[in-house]
Amino acid sequence: MLSLRLARGAHPLVLLRRLLVAVASSGAGFLLLCSLGYAVAHPNATEQSVVRLLWCAVPVAAVTQFAVTVARSDPATRPRDGLDAIGFGPVRLSLLAATSTALSCGLGSAAALLVYLELRGDLGGTPVSGAASGLLDGDAALPWAATLTLLGLLPALAAGACAIALRPRKERGGGASGTASTASAPASAKDDRRGHAGLPWGVATIACGLALEAYVGHAPAPAPDSLLTLPGQDGGTSPGLMGGWLLASLGLVLAGPGLTHWSGTLLSAGRPGPMRLLAGRILQDTANRLGRPLGVLCAVAAGTLAAVELYGAAWERSGPRPFGPLTGLGAAVVMACVTATAVTAAIDTRHSRAETTAALLRLGIPASLLRGAAAVRTGVLLIVLAPLTWVIAQLTALPLTRS
Repeated sequence: MLSLRLARGAHPLVLLRRLLVAVASSGAGFLLLCSLGYAVAHPNATEQSVVRLLWCAVPVAAVTQFAVTVARSDPATRPRDGLDAIGFGPVRLSLLAATSTALSCGLGSAAALLVYLELRGDLGGTPVSGAASGLLDGDAALPWAATLTLLGLLPALAAGACAIALRPRKERGGGASGTASTASAPASAKDDRRGHAGLPWGVATIACGLALEAYVGHAPAPAPDSLLTLPGQDGGTSPGLMGGWLLASLGLVLAGPGLTHWSGTLLSAGRPGPMRLLAGRILQDTANRLGRPLGVLCAVAAGTLAAVELYGAAWERSGPRPFGPLTGLGAAVVMACVTATAVTAAIDTRHSRAETTAALLRLGIPASLLRGAAAVRTGVLLIVLAPLTWVIAQLTALPLTRS
């Protein structure tokens, strides 16, 4: 009940973010239902059913990350004196955020079920009823136990991730008590100062992923009319190849905070002017909070560029499609979620600097200097991350292409 009351009084931007979470969860839920319908209609195609289900794991992970980012940026999840006085401390606030996230994702899953049943023709009564019955295997009856289990998977994962990400931390040392609970958000300034620590691990993980892919990637090019058939194994997806892709993507995610931190370090090196110094210090201070979503965005962009390199950027309208409907919808959900996550993290970072910005303005710093520093930060991140993403994509696709 308290979660609903807080939602009613929330800022329109917060409500928009929660609505976007519901829309994203509906897309992921629709993909899960499509996989279930295919598995029920084709009981002998076990390999293709498993591939479809595994492909759904990527959109589910992207939606979960987006839901956690939205919950972290929600003002209702931050400790306040009024709520603490009535017993809603940091622990119960994290559970409150998890409940709100589960409600948003559950609403999206319910909408996905209605749309899926309507397109299959199970509901009837509208002009679009049964419009995609053949594509969605409308002749096979859905097992409701499996349907509800799949639809409840995403709300449960998102709620659990929010509860873990927003749980109160403990500080080491400091005072006679030794340890004390903190009421701050998980993305604290101390975490931001340690943001560059994962750069060596990220580089090593990227190297391992590319080496593994180069080792297992010597096979014929994928068939253009297959749903998700990658080089490395005839008739299916190579586990080693997928492992190499995942390792390279994980390396970009781990290296994101470090790249952001060292971009700020280089920006403020030497004898910088006020604009360059301010931009560099802000990048260093927000490396962990902003760098990780940027790393995820770079990983997805690198995978997209590698897929375009493998399958071709265009194809005949009447010819075979390299990406089926399930793959295309999943890619759209992933790209939308990681982009929205990066934008939300950037907005949240800006809000976290509101007091500092106000203090600078009171000291007489012109607003044009702050806008210039923001433009410099954006330009530096593009200069550093865009070529790296392109290089990783080319190295990922290189062992799989034939001259």
